[in-house]
Amino acid sequence: MSGPHNVSGDEEDAGPVVRLYALTRGRGGSERAELTLDSMVADAGSGLALRRPEPEYAEIVRLCQVPQSVAEISAQLGVPLTLTKVLIGDLIDDGRLNVRAPVQTPDDAAGLDLLRTIANSLRGG
Repeated sequence: MSGPHNVSGDEEDAGPVVRLYALTRGRGGSERAELTLDSMVADAGSGLALRRPEPEYAEIVRLCQVPQSVAEISAQLGVPLTLTKVLIGDLIDDGRLNVRAPVQTPDDAAGLDLLRTIANSLRGG
């Protein structure tokens, strides 16, 4: 019997997404041009206290003890790329993370094109 309080499997699965939406205060994307799939992010202040209590921020800082790409952080967190960029942007604003563009060599162009193709296929594009 179904009623107004029954929760379908789809609604249960939406829980983490809703939580992330709340965590980012509805910001679904980042306007930071420097945050691309292959931008490298590193912890800038190992002596600084983390200003944000949410565990996702602490996990990003932990991961960034060794420089990581935005894509790697997103995959390790299990968080959509667009929301990962928002969280990383918050930590950059706090002065906790540094971001730098990856160094490209002529050989990197083919690899980067492959990564973009994969990313586009994952987005359904």
